[in-house]
Amino acid sequence: MTVKAMKPHEVTKKVFNKEELFIIDVRNEADFQDWKIEGVNFEYLNVPYFDLLDGVERIMDQIPANKEIIVVCAKEGSSIMIAEMLLEEGLEVSYLEGGMKAWSEHLEPVKLGELKNGGELYQFVRIGKGCLSYMAVSEGEAALIDATRMTDVYLKFAESIGAKIIHVFDTHLHADHISGGRIIAEETGAAYWLSPKDAEEVTFEYNRLEDGNEVKIGSTAINIHALYSPGHTIGSTSFVIDEKYLLTGDILFIDSIGRPDLAGLAGDWVGDLRESLYQRYKELSSELMVLPAHFMIIDELNDDGSVAEKLGVLFEKNHGLNIDDETEFRKMVTENLPPQPNAYQEIRETNMGKFAPDEEKQREMEIGPNRCAVR
Repeated sequence: MTVKAMKPHEVTKKVFNKEELFIIDVRNEADFQDWKIEGVNFEYLNVPYFDLLDGVERIMDQIPANKEIIVVCAKEGSSIMIAEMLLEEGLEVSYLEGGMKAWSEHLEPVKLGELKNGGELYQFVRIGKGCLSYMAVSEGEAALIDATRMTDVYLKFAESIGAKIIHVFDTHLHADHISGGRIIAEETGAAYWLSPKDAEEVTFEYNRLEDGNEVKIGSTAINIHALYSPGHTIGSTSFVIDEKYLLTGDILFIDSIGRPDLAGLAGDWVGDLRESLYQRYKELSSELMVLPAHFMIIDELNDDGSVAEKLGVLFEKNHGLNIDDETEFRKMVTENLPPQPNAYQEIRETNMGKFAPDEEKQREMEIGPNRCAVR
């Protein structure tokens, strides 16, 4: 009897459905504490695989008999070995196919809703990294926002729904993950858009994304408006799609706000961040559905797996939007910053076109959680 593989897609569905799962993570403790598979009803046992090389008997009494069990490691190999040992002890157990490497790269498409005149908007949930990207579709034409480096997923999805990608946007110059925007634009012939304020050091041609831009996809005139909203980076740009959805990039999240320090300028940019959140966003309709570029905690997922909430609700419940005193806001933002994202300087340089790491190096650079929010 061979041990069963559980694909990242299957684990993602368990996250979305709030199912129970017992995870035996055999990576070292530091890696586990830094980043793990998260689910509302998941339980964990972290034991480094080298502590189990002589057998799994020592952990048998810590494993529940009535829950589905999965063994997880970095790249799959160690988890297969431990899963086989548990199988020999009579447990029904699976391993995560591709390990945490595959978990980091999995994208799950979720349909967010309809746009005017038959259009559709999709969110791609990168469940292991907390990254969110978007595809707006109208009459066979598509716009892609904040694409990750897993470009095949978007290309195949667009093909499956009969859409051609004609515009590609990045809301800002990303520092926690490598953008796939330029590659997709090159492969499809689409226009690539980026704020010139974030593009001063880039080595490639791009379309200037500036306040007041209006880009149409399809003859049904779905509009994407550029709303300049600096703070996370000096060129951070928000989009209003179809007067219904507000794509906030890394300025505003469901449960937090964006950090302004990834270029070393927290003290300089915190004022921009406050103006974007407390003035520019205040002028928008409270009915707009906020769609951020990241989520921080698993509780931010809705029942269908999407990450979205009305702007009015966030102004009521998001602590980062409810600090009246500007000095207190500045202190909260500059003194509650999590560790910098792994390899963020290399990631920024890759997204500028200055650095061209191979695929394995790109994976290594992105390992770990996103850290784009103020705590």
